[in-house]
Amino acid sequence: MTLLTRDSILTADDRKTVDVECPEWGGTVRLRSISGAQRDSFEQSCLVQKGKTRQVNMRNARAKLIILCAVDETGGRMFSDGDLSALSRKNAKPLDRLFEEAQKLCGLSDDDMGELVEDFEKTQDEDSITD
Repeated sequence: MTLLTRDSILTADDRKTVDVECPEWGGTVRLRSISGAQRDSFEQSCLVQKGKTRQVNMRNARAKLIILCAVDETGGRMFSDGDLSALSRKNAKPLDRLFEEAQKLCGLSDDDMGELVEDFEKTQDEDSITD
C-alpha cells in the first residue's frame, strides 16, 4: 500500500458525481459529493439549541442537502441558499430520490442524524472544559 503525502491528499480529485433521473421534472439532476466542511455545516444546520436543550430540526433537510450537492454541467452550484424555500415546495417524490442519492454520495447514513443527536445529548451532560 502506498503511503500518502500531504500533497497527494490535498491534490487528489476525490469528489464524485452521480446523475439522477427526475421524470417529474423532465430530465436529470447531477449531484456531487460535498466537502467535510460542507457536511459539518449541513449537520449543524439541522440542529437547534434552546438553552441547554439540543434537538434535531429536519425542516427542509432534503432541500438543504440537495442545494449543497446539485451542480450544473460545469460543476457550479445549481441552487443558491436563497432557493431553499422554493425548492422545499417542490414534489416530495423527486426530492426524496435526490436526497437519498445525495446521502449515499456524501456518506450520510440514515443513522447519522440519530448519532448526531446522541453525541449532543452526551455533550450537554458532560462538564464544559471552558467553565
